[in-house]
Amino acid sequence: MKLVEYGELNQTALVSFCGLNLKKHRSIFEKMELNGFISKAEISLGKRLVTVYKPTQRGLEFCRSILEPYEKVFPRGTKAANEPEI
Repeated sequence: MKLVEYGELNQTALVSFCGLNLKKHRSIFEKMELNGFISKAEISLGKRLVTVYKPTQRGLEFCRSILEPYEKVFPRGTKAANEPEI
């Protein structure tokens, strides 16, 4: 969803925005790339190699048809009426 929102993000920004740990969650990015939801490109900036992720057409369609309706029904950050406050 963050890639759909921003269009493209470098690896560091994507991991940071999503609150993930790159070592622990790298496989998620690899699976999303294998399934055609995102694409990965490595861009050379001087001596540095920067990894940039972009959503594919399939990823955009998945987000719009599955994830966005799900978020509308079950929004993040709201508590149920019977859920105790901590």
